[in-house]
Amino acid sequence: MTEPRVNPNCRLEDQGITGLGNVHYNLLEPALVEAAIQRGEGKLGLGGTFLVSTGAHTGRSPKDKHVVRTASVEDSIWWENNRPMEPEAFDRLHADMLEHMKGKDYFVQDLYGGADPALRLDVRVVTELAWHGLFIRHLLRRPEAAELAGFVPDFTIINCPSFKADPAKHGCRSETVIALNFEKKLILIGNTAYAGENKKSVFTLLNYILPEKGVMPMHCSANHAIGNPDDSAIFFGLSGTGKTTLSADPSRTLIGDDEHGWSDHGIFNFEGGCYAKTINLSAEAEPEIYATCFKFGTVVENMVYDPDTLELDFEDNSLTDNMRCAYPLEQISNASETSLGGQPRNVIMLTCDAYGVLPPIARLTPAQAMYHFLSGFTSKTPGTEVGVTEPTPTFSTCFGAPFMPRRPEVYGKLLQEKIAKTGAACWLVNTGWTGGAFGTGKRMPIKATRALLTAALDGSLNQVEFRKDPNFGFEVPVSVPGVEDKLLDPRQTWADGAAYDAQARKLVGMFSDNFAQYADKIDDDVRAAAIG
Repeated sequence: MTEPRVNPNCRLEDQGITGLGNVHYNLLEPALVEAAIQRGEGKLGLGGTFLVSTGAHTGRSPKDKHVVRTASVEDSIWWENNRPMEPEAFDRLHADMLEHMKGKDYFVQDLYGGADPALRLDVRVVTELAWHGLFIRHLLRRPEAAELAGFVPDFTIINCPSFKADPAKHGCRSETVIALNFEKKLILIGNTAYAGENKKSVFTLLNYILPEKGVMPMHCSANHAIGNPDDSAIFFGLSGTGKTTLSADPSRTLIGDDEHGWSDHGIFNFEGGCYAKTINLSAEAEPEIYATCFKFGTVVENMVYDPDTLELDFEDNSLTDNMRCAYPLEQISNASETSLGGQPRNVIMLTCDAYGVLPPIARLTPAQAMYHFLSGFTSKTPGTEVGVTEPTPTFSTCFGAPFMPRRPEVYGKLLQEKIAKTGAACWLVNTGWTGGAFGTGKRMPIKATRALLTAALDGSLNQVEFRKDPNFGFEVPVSVPGVEDKLLDPRQTWADGAAYDAQARKLVGMFSDNFAQYADKIDDDVRAAAIG
């Protein structure tokens, strides 16, 4: 007898969603690919991939993300960072979206957010597009068939790209809307086909829920030594800083590439897949990720391809720089089967410095680590958000401000406690520019970054000579085997040392100005680590 792929007592009708056409519950990958092709949502690619364009929205729309302002969350949401929506406006939005959905076919996926069974979130994702169902099935964690028979969602996401919001009626900014209602345990997404909104909505939920349980939610990738989950490392960073690339180290076991929790038991992946950028991806530099672009079921998003041969063009960014592929973790040969790790021994903070000032690696004290975590300095890279067409220096606190519903100090305090309890070593790694700022210098060689990270993770980097950086006060290695000495001293890579000094003063000033907002909310040792 075939096991049911849905709880018969928890269908959409039981959630007040009625009048739809055909509703497809928990289709598996082949059926989702078949449905997406039949519906004209995209094209079957080489190896059985699914090739799709997301239209006008090729990145997230953070300015269109709203949190419903209910009494239960009024005092805990970071409202300066999260656009409020009144409950009555959300109710109108909800009613109008449900009316719009009537008569249309929808695809339901019942999934888990979190590899730790004690801390996971049960999420139902209702999508208008079949390929969105495929995408989120890759990116979240997939229950066994037997588990679906009793599945009851903690939260439900309804994603309807063909629905356009009315700002005047629905209390939003534009026709595009992402609205989170923590009280009703419901998220509504409209007028964007960019699939990343689905996964980041779940991340935002976990970022709100887990801190109350003493768990640190993190925008980071993670891996551990082969055969030793207790030798784990986490890599904080925004899109474009190298989280996916650097954690997919063939000499270590991949736990996950983007979202994790840090509990008293160790670290755990929120997701069941990866969402990797493919611009300039090569078989030589990143063979595992490259290979996923030709495997069955991988969603290849916003990539240009030959209409006859279906060959992908990894250099053509005419659609977007934010071209991506989405695939399940098991497509990576060295991925962890459990997506769990022990307490991390190393905490790496990745930044993409478009100013060309920061060294390729620096050793941080716990106070300095807190300073750089709260600062969250990086450069937004083209395509990751609507309107970003060239690298733009920015400060995104906790390396993930767009996904943080609570104030930064909540996450900062959690990280401070975790580092103090475990004694993890902390590092700042710059994957941005060297030899000059963006437009003059060049990107940091990935070979050098990998060599420095390997030395940090195996402990050998602690044995070399360090110097104190005159601008930021952290320690920088003087010489590391396999890395050109000149690269370790950014000033030496510039043709004009005086120009470097001026650029460094400018960046130090930016750090100081940004950190002023935390001056009365941090411990004295972190305050002492601040610039200026």
